[in-house]
Amino acid sequence: MSPYQILIHWSPPDDAYVVQVPDLPGCMTDGDTLEEAIRNARDAIAAWIADAREVGDPVPQPSRYDLVSVLASSPLAQTA
Repeated sequence: MSPYQILIHWSPPDDAYVVQVPDLPGCMTDGDTLEEAIRNARDAIAAWIADAREVGDPVPQPSRYDLVSVLASSPLAQTA
């Protein structure tokens, strides 16, 4: 399986990294650390795909992306 793009941003109100998976509608998670958010994203993607297969829904192929950007408001941008 090809990797799905994940979008990660820091959410001050949640005091957490929030992750979205654009190719999988509604697939979101979060984590207190960047590492935890990425780990949770892998679990969320696997669960999303398993649920879709269980009910017979199609599983979208991952999109191809050539650019990864870090939002300026993210703590990641300050360490890059």
